[in-house]
Amino acid sequence: MKILANDGLSEEGVTQLENAGFIVIAVKVAQEQLAEYINSKKIQVLLVRSATTVDKELINACKNLKLIGRAGVGLDNIAVEYAESKGIKVINTPLAASDSVAELVFAHLFSGVRSLFDSNRNMPLEGESRFRELKKSYSAGIELRGKTLGIIGFGKIGRKVAKIALGLGMKVIASDKEEGEVNITLEFYNHQNIAIPIKTEPVEELIKHSDFITLHVPAQTEPLIGSKEFEAMKPGVGIINTARGGVIDEVALLDAIEDGKVAFAGLDTFEAEPRPAIKLLMNEKLSLSPHIGASTLEAQHRIGIELAQQIISYFKK
Repeated sequence: MKILANDGLSEEGVTQLENAGFIVIAVKVAQEQLAEYINSKKIQVLLVRSATTVDKELINACKNLKLIGRAGVGLDNIAVEYAESKGIKVINTPLAASDSVAELVFAHLFSGVRSLFDSNRNMPLEGESRFRELKKSYSAGIELRGKTLGIIGFGKIGRKVAKIALGLGMKVIASDKEEGEVNITLEFYNHQNIAIPIKTEPVEELIKHSDFITLHVPAQTEPLIGSKEFEAMKPGVGIINTARGGVIDEVALLDAIEDGKVAFAGLDTFEAEPRPAIKLLMNEKLSLSPHIGASTLEAQHRIGIELAQQIISYFKK
């Protein structure tokens, strides 16, 4: 059985699959050539990340497909219900990248509260000639400890974010599909742990009380955060989006930054990937990364193993 890992797969995952008798082809095939390649090579398993789209057209064109795997949490680039209606199994790796995405949230938060993203632009250019001026301009940072972090979307990644925030001494509030209470358990290096209850509340309440807001939701047909929501936020709020492009109205975000409502934003995902708007790229209040939330060595190792185990279990049962 042939597997196409179109967006790559870790060496550990490839090894597990090959040891189980699968043939793994780890090449990048352009979207417009994908159907022809899958059919000509008689591919039965297609593995993708966010760069490849598996829509109805591709599914209809590839009659040999038996399984589609997503190396990550979200499935918005796969026509899941349609694939399953055709008898094609769809799998993903909901746990493997949670820690990596959560840590990136705090990379952007720490960078934002101390303006490191902007300092790192200006120090190489002017650090030698304007050191004192730069020191003064970047000396109004704030601490995360004691501040309130609002987490919109309290699934696996959102709960990992909560753990880090609680460990830093932040207050955590969350919003999810259902209101209620969730126990977050902090595990320490010496095997001690403590459970902390987090109450969830509607988004419209969360945004009023949060010093910082981070989003962990699937792709949306309409932005969750737009002009109305920005108006309801506390002045000087910080926004982080490592979820999907389009969950924040980017035009409204830039307006809120210009008005001073938003102090900074950290973006890992964009509406117009892979060509983000120039106004975003050039804004000095934005900490930016190119959709790398799950792109750590540890996460890719876990993703490869998790995908391999699911595939082996499905076909060898």
